Amino acid sequence: MKRTLSLLAVVAALPALAEGTRELDAHEHGVGALNIAIEDTTVSMEFEAPGADIVGFEYTAKSEADISAVNAALATLSSPLQLFAVPDSALCSMVDAHAALAGGEEHEDHADEHAHEEHEHEEHGSDHNDSHAEHAAHSEFHANYILDCAKPEALSNMTFAYFTAFPHAQSVDVQVIKSTGARAYQVDRNAPVLNLEP
Repeated sequence: MKRTLSLLAVVAALPALAEGTRELDAHEHGVGALNIAIEDTTVSMEFEAPGADIVGFEYTAKSEADISAVNAALATLSSPLQLFAVPDSALCSMVDAHAALAGGEEHEDHADEHAHEEHEHEEHGSDHNDSHAEHAAHSEFHANYILDCAKPEALSNMTFAYFTAFPHAQSVDVQVIKSTGARAYQVDRNAPVLNLEP
């Protein structure tokens, strides 16, 4: 139990570490992030992806069609075993799943960055203002999952049906933490299987 709590604490800290990295890399369309902690029979997962990857836009949903797209995406993101499929032999079942959309309005911490970029565009005579306006708002989908896998030794791989469900998504940066250590991977649309074997 003590080890489970420590691994879960590490997973809880991963988004903060990843956020620092993502702030440096900026908001990158096409790239999601998935943190996975496997301890005994418990698999905890935290997932995030830009709104553009999931619904094709990042502005605040106001039209009926956009609101419907967000709701459908949230419903899909609430089914982790259909997005991130594991071998049936692992006997995994969902214990908890929660998906939410964050953002959609211009974030204050990006406002200065965008103002600086706009100033640079003006200095260089560039007319990227329309493009800049499209990228001013950043929304992200976040999801947390807890799975119980009766036979965790059978967790040899994970197939990312996520790419089929969300055609705009191109890759997912994955961090996996087990009692044997932590590893980082990148899973791409053209090779959608993550090898979880040691």
